[in-house]
Amino acid sequence: MLKEVAEGVLVHESEFIRSNSVVVQGRGGVLLVDPGITSDEMAALANDLRESGRPVVAGFSTHSDWDHVLWHAMFGDVPRYGTARCAASIHDLLTHADWRARIAVGLPPEFAEEIPMDLLGLITGLPAEAARIPWDGPEVRILEHQAHAPGHAALLIEERGVLVAGDMLSDILMPFLDLEAAHPIEDYLEALLLLESVADDVAAVIPGHGSVGGAEQVRARIEQDRAYVQALRDGGVPDDPRVGSSAPLDWLPDVHRWQLQRLARRRSHDETPGQ
Repeated sequence: MLKEVAEGVLVHESEFIRSNSVVVQGRGGVLLVDPGITSDEMAALANDLRESGRPVVAGFSTHSDWDHVLWHAMFGDVPRYGTARCAASIHDLLTHADWRARIAVGLPPEFAEEIPMDLLGLITGLPAEAARIPWDGPEVRILEHQAHAPGHAALLIEERGVLVAGDMLSDILMPFLDLEAAHPIEDYLEALLLLESVADDVAAVIPGHGSVGGAEQVRARIEQDRAYVQALRDGGVPDDPRVGSSAPLDWLPDVHRWQLQRLARRRSHDETPGQ
């Protein structure tokens, strides 16, 4: 079911980790951001859009994680965009003969058979200097950063005061860092500063997973994510309900401990003489 969160901006929430697909109304159709997750969900979304006279005219993936680069034939053969780094990342994966097997390792078992793979990752990278999505609708500003994944992008729909945050600013998931990056902590803190720079213009924030937040929650979520990342940096225990005993998902504390361990090993390696 589509829920309108601002004029001309609607959200569809999946059963899988409360994943949000975002629909932005344009002049001749809609921009579809991060559609997913299962075939039935996407087919239902496509039907809803068609029946309401909202054909899909463009798509956008905020980053290259499998659950953000899916597509369904019923959405149509339309331009699908991402940042240049996002496109390069998923295209590199697709060059491997065993790419389906590589993705299958990370699929949730309860949904694995329902996730369509045929059109996964077929996106066009926008020029590195692109500041907006090229489409016939409200201006959608691209806020690219290197935090959660290479070429991760948040989107600011300026006329509607809506921030589509990708896999950041979630109320149910703590920050997942790109631990393959050279400076994951610094990258994430810098990305939060970028999002903070537009916070005064935001009336609603849509995370990739979790609930939509109002204007009063934007800065609170930024501060909560910043506190978590700083705790990771300092090797401390964050005061964060997303990773404690009452975590929204029972596997989140394990991911938190894994991030702590990976960062500790990196520090140990960096501090070893001769390395």
